[in-house]
Amino acid sequence: MAHPQLMLSNQLCFRFYALERELMAAYRPLLDQLGLTYAQYITMLYLWEHKKATVGELCFALSLDTGTVSPLLKRLEGAKLVERKRLPSDERTVEVTLTRKGQKLEEKALSIPEHIASCLLTGDKGEQNKRASELQVMLDETLEQLRTTRKQRSDK
Repeated sequence: MAHPQLMLSNQLCFRFYALERELMAAYRPLLDQLGLTYAQYITMLYLWEHKKATVGELCFALSLDTGTVSPLLKRLEGAKLVERKRLPSDERTVEVTLTRKGQKLEEKALSIPEHIASCLLTGDKGEQNKRASELQVMLDETLEQLRTTRKQRSDK
């Protein structure tokens, strides 16, 4: 006999898992046109916004570890979208900047957020924006709660 707390239909996290898979399926054809993976795309989003970043800043902002970010940056550099340079003031710190090609790619990515929003949310553009904003707040609060709980449990 199945215990209710162990039924798949009662698992909140399964919904996040299924949602993540569907979102990646929606992103894939759009990102394929740019020649990017999702992890590369969010890296480019950060760089388009900030113009440059250290590897540490990228790791923190993207919630990724250096073991993930370093090879990702190597591939972006191989595609001539970014450049990596060690800072003269601190040889341990690597700074990442966009190349001209990386800057130009931003124009091709402009329609992606709107396309994804239309896949996720119903209603007119105003309603979609309102619902997207509410969803972002809820997800940010949930993420912060998870991080806080995990940190508290690891400190014990």
